[in-house]
Amino acid sequence: MNAPDTRIQTNEPTWRTLYFVAGIGSIVFVLLLITALVVDFIAPPPVDGGAETLEFIAANKVPYMLEQVLWILPNVLAVLVFFALFIALSQVNKSLALIGALLGGLSWAMFLAIPVTSRGSLTLVYLSDQYMAASAPERDRFAIAAEAIVAENNTPAIVAVLSAAGILLISLVMTRGVVMPRALGWLGAATGALGMLSEALRYAAPFFYWGYGILLWVWFIAVGISFIMLARRTPRMSTPDASTVPPRTA
Repeated sequence: MNAPDTRIQTNEPTWRTLYFVAGIGSIVFVLLLITALVVDFIAPPPVDGGAETLEFIAANKVPYMLEQVLWILPNVLAVLVFFALFIALSQVNKSLALIGALLGGLSWAMFLAIPVTSRGSLTLVYLSDQYMAASAPERDRFAIAAEAIVAENNTPAIVAVLSAAGILLISLVMTRGVVMPRALGWLGAATGALGMLSEALRYAAPFFYWGYGILLWVWFIAVGISFIMLARRTPRMSTPDASTVPPRTA
């Protein structure tokens, strides 16, 4: 007797909802980040100076907090996208799909735990309140604490390099063209390769970083569209007919 086939099939009806939600989430992910960028353009926070940053936050608390939430919250959607990519691409190359999904998904998940966003931190809101309420001699300690967070914002993050590596690896699986368009795989491979370089040289070569940011958003939108198309190709779960359900036994 042959053993039952337990391989994951991407066209199983049980994955249809996942593909659809991941597709919408991938597009919403980019839209939320674009909104954060607009808020940043309207009220750009200082990139250095602890005291200056705390005073800026005190004068622009609502847009500053909104921007920080918009940089942080979408990371949940990125984790979902990488999980769905593993499910969709596992039948092509389980090992490479798993490694890419882990590097990419866990990296975006770790951004949720890191208290900085490269454009600020919600922790600075608390320090700003304490700074404004403190007397002049006491303000120095809050400014020093803020300076440490500002310095962390201006330090290249290894986790960001790993995120780009995850995109590169999982996109290499896409280049087979079995589940998703081959062109999307090559776009992701270019995005991941440029991302690893630009994240490592973020402050030495900011031009590369901006190029990576644009490619990253294009890649997520393209992945979202591909997921929605994949969901449409995946059959719906059928409701069992009463005549085909075996009778219950006592």
